[in-house]
Amino acid sequence: MTRLRTTAVHGGRDDLADLGVHAPPIDLSTTYPVPDQVAGGQALQDLAEGAAHAASPVYSRLHNPTVARFEEALAALEHTETSVAFGSGMAAVTAVVQAACVMRGLPHVVAVRPIYGGTDHLLSSGLLGVRTTYARADRVADAITPETGLVVLETPANPNLDLVDIAAVVSQAGGVPVMVDNTFATPVLQNPALLGATYVLHSATKYLGGHGDVLGGVVACEEDVARALRQVRIITGAVLHPLGGYLLHRGLATLPLRVEAAQASAVELARRLDAHPGVGLVRHPSLTTSPLLGTQMRGTGAVLAFTTREAPAVVVRRLTLVTPAVSLGSVDTLIEHPAALTHRLVDSRDRVASGVPENLLRVSVGLEDVEDIWDDLDQALSSECEGDYIKPSSSDSYAAV
Repeated sequence: MTRLRTTAVHGGRDDLADLGVHAPPIDLSTTYPVPDQVAGGQALQDLAEGAAHAASPVYSRLHNPTVARFEEALAALEHTETSVAFGSGMAAVTAVVQAACVMRGLPHVVAVRPIYGGTDHLLSSGLLGVRTTYARADRVADAITPETGLVVLETPANPNLDLVDIAAVVSQAGGVPVMVDNTFATPVLQNPALLGATYVLHSATKYLGGHGDVLGGVVACEEDVARALRQVRIITGAVLHPLGGYLLHRGLATLPLRVEAAQASAVELARRLDAHPGVGLVRHPSLTTSPLLGTQMRGTGAVLAFTTREAPAVVVRRLTLVTPAVSLGSVDTLIEHPAALTHRLVDSRDRVASGVPENLLRVSVGLEDVEDIWDDLDQALSSECEGDYIKPSSSDSYAAV
């Protein structure tokens, strides 16, 4: 087995030598010749039933070689048999719910908050014909019923960086499949499948792409559950464009280096923010003594969050270098106000109860010089910091379950 950085560079490239090329080609074909219509029909049947490959791709909604290379590479990084790519992270979440619940006649989901606001909204909306029970990580077993088809969690959690013990939740779930959103950690820092998760989901738009220029989602899993995901993708048309597959595959090559560099800056920024008079609580795994660090997680990640003394919108408006935008995992540092944006559609009482206060800002640390990032954050937070102020301890208030 190759090591992480080598796998990131070489994964999904096994066929390039036979093709006589160095860079993976982009196959933009929408349809493929099938001179033997009988054989072509059988290939279509195989793919429609969820096969990973067939004698012919037939049609790009069924299979695309460029996307398949990305899927192979991501599976190697997540230590799963395969992965299934989609046109967006939400398309990937939707497919998991449909495959695990709707197709199996199990219309109940148990979810651990906080999770990404879009996922929370999807599960709460009833749009897919499922009902959702939200439970604490240590009470998942109590929420499971005979109709439960899926348990959903995200760790580190979006947006407050709560850490959840994946193996403990899997144990509570019993035979119910567990989906872990691994977007914040990436396969560089955490591999949920090795801890028993059935579905490992990524909004590939974030760290996997890494440059803010491609939209996609992917689910790493074993082949026996991948077939249903492919069936959903084919029927709904939630496919990843080949150019997106190419960009995401290319992004994996530098993923370890980008995560490690951004993480180092995030640790330093969290330390400084924790002492800043304009900041309340700082949320970053580096400020905890969680036993999950060094066991479940190999690092602390590059996303942090903090509460502000002033209105978050005022602080954000003062920034000149840090980009005020949703999303994360890009080469540039991004900041957003979850209550106003990514988690706006989550009921405010539920949002606050799950550890996401109204004055929380989330920062995705990029690859700029850490001193430049700090200078911008410091000036944006310092305008109204005069006077006596007793700062709460972030380490005392950080939740890790």
